[in-house]
Amino acid sequence: MQKKNLAIIDDWERAALAIGDWSRLEDRVQIDVFHDHLDNEDAVAARLARYEIVCIMRERTPFARTLFARLPKLEHLFTSGTRNASIDLAAAKEHGVLVTGAPTLPYPAAEHTWALILALAKRIPEEDRATREGGWGQGMNACVHGKTLGVVGLGKLGARVAAVGQAFGMHVIAWSQNLTEARCRELGARYVDKEALFREADYVTIHLQLGTRNRGLIGAAELALMKPTAYLINTSRGPIVDERALIECLGEKRIAGAGLDVFDVEPLPEGHPLRSMPNTVVTPHQGYVVRENYDVFYQGAVRNIASWLDGHVVNVLE
Repeated sequence: MQKKNLAIIDDWERAALAIGDWSRLEDRVQIDVFHDHLDNEDAVAARLARYEIVCIMRERTPFARTLFARLPKLEHLFTSGTRNASIDLAAAKEHGVLVTGAPTLPYPAAEHTWALILALAKRIPEEDRATREGGWGQGMNACVHGKTLGVVGLGKLGARVAAVGQAFGMHVIAWSQNLTEARCRELGARYVDKEALFREADYVTIHLQLGTRNRGLIGAAELALMKPTAYLINTSRGPIVDERALIECLGEKRIAGAGLDVFDVEPLPEGHPLRSMPNTVVTPHQGYVVRENYDVFYQGAVRNIASWLDGHVVNVLE
């Protein structure tokens, strides 16, 4: 039987082959791994033209309708996660491409949120850099105890972030379009409206899925409500925040700063203002990039592909 060709793309961490048990496929699949990132559809289409199977990592490479039309050999697309807004699932179905996924663990992004909050409060990047350069103590840090944590979206991730805030002795308030007072009471948070959250919070942290109604949900009006001592943290998706408005706000120091793991364009372009703003802590969409998640992702890829080759379709995204 002729082997099928599998491309594993955007393996920036060079982790794929080290984690998944790809030996299960070696008699039936020829595997190629690509560690770079292509941000041009022409280049992506040219690279993937000969592959029947493609394994992608989250939204690093979008699969739009136009790309599916240019990949007539593609039969099976695997994505980490059980939802991926950058895949046109309708187009995949029309082109006869099976799309499968593997679940994401619920806690890594919540942990990363707290890494950013504490890095901002304790000025970790500044003090680390200054100490390495020969300095010793460059300013005063802040406590989170007694401060107000504003959680935008109190789902699974938001609830985990809120629980940590409570453990630190913070006052937790929450809002989202579908949030209820009953849900807040259940989790020990105080329900407020959108404007009150941005006015009262010392730390605003976002935990929403990116959809039509959430795109640009936080813009100039919401940022203008924030205290000059407050911080914005986003580990969800970049376009939930109006990036241009945020850059202007940070540049004029109308808020204290921001901790950002997600951006409108990823990877963050060279020369982008957020790369050099001193009142930010920025990370390259690392909230899910942990060994434990990658175990789930790549083992899931092997399992899904092996089952498909055996004639049993599992974990289909629809």
